[in-house]
Amino acid sequence: MIKNKKYLILAIIFFFISMALNFPFPHEYPAGQELSVALGFPITTMDGLNYIGITGLILFIIGLFFLVKSLEIYHKRMVLIALALVAILPLEMVNAYQKTFATGIYAIEYERGESNYTFEMKDDTTLYAVCHLPFENHSNETVQFNIEFYEKYLFEDDYPMLSLLNEAGPYKVTLQGKERKVVTIEREINLAKLRRGGLSGQGWGINLMIVDGEKVRKL
Repeated sequence: MIKNKKYLILAIIFFFISMALNFPFPHEYPAGQELSVALGFPITTMDGLNYIGITGLILFIIGLFFLVKSLEIYHKRMVLIALALVAILPLEMVNAYQKTFATGIYAIEYERGESNYTFEMKDDTTLYAVCHLPFENHSNETVQFNIEFYEKYLFEDDYPMLSLLNEAGPYKVTLQGKERKVVTIEREINLAKLRRGGLSGQGWGINLMIVDGEKVRKL
């Protein structure tokens, strides 16, 4: 079945590097993006192309090439298996790590897709904000952390609404071992102090950071 072991080893190496660049932990964005920021490398072009994603895809295609070259038979079958592994394995590895070895904020899972917020004006200058944030602590230990909000995508005419919540912070959360909890944040924010007019809106998928001392996860 195996025609060339060297090609097979090369295929595994390229698959590993491709997955490592796009590994979704400890932040919501891939690990390769964090490394690029730390080293000062550009992540995206002016056209919105993601260098990390493109690099990972190219390495994965090279890995497929060597995989096919290394086998005598079952080429299509093994390509499909490789595609499935690259798509599923990183998330399963994160899930397994959080449920076994992870401690502190690294054991915390944030279900961003289930989060939501509502902003409405209580009067001319007071903004009433409500957020629902689902968390789960996969460890057996009690974990404490603070929540900070940030804007992931902000267009030219947009105002950073979620970041306004930081004005009314900090927000301290405590999760017992194996506890799953929807954290509800309710705050009134004085927009007059911020020299900002009326705001309102609602949405889902809140971007936030969980912070414990110098440890930070951007989710």
